[in-house]
Amino acid sequence: MTELRFVDSNVLVYRHARDETAKRKRADSILGALWRERIGRVSDQVLHEFYVVATRKIARPVAPEVARKEVRLLERWSPIPGSAALRESAWRLEDRFGLSWWDALIVAAAQAAKCRYLLSEDFGDGQDYEGVLVIDPFSRDPAELGLDLRD
Repeated sequence: MTELRFVDSNVLVYRHARDETAKRKRADSILGALWRERIGRVSDQVLHEFYVVATRKIARPVAPEVARKEVRLLERWSPIPGSAALRESAWRLEDRFGLSWWDALIVAAAQAAKCRYLLSEDFGDGQDYEGVLVIDPFSRDPAELGLDLRD
């Protein structure tokens, strides 16, 4: 089985960012590959962040119905829910790496989902957080992502 990829909300948001053509195309290709290979994972937190940013904070927000449809679709990835164990892991990561609380929760969720990779432009490309390697999918060559990014 190919190694699992945890997707941060920025990848989901760029798929809907009409003013970011290159990133939109890359995000769409990445998500398509993750669906085909069945290796994408998210958390409830990521889905919540995506919904708020996509419907309220990007230059040209998407309709709530569009974002809700996307969230419902991504629920098939069995999002990691918040829990006492997740908070404990996040606190440990926050202390060890100096991460913000919200970022520590994302890394902890990626660990809980048994993901090798965290796809995000917000964590420092190449940083390894106790076995979760950050890959900035927008700065890397497509071949480095280990995904079949067919159009």
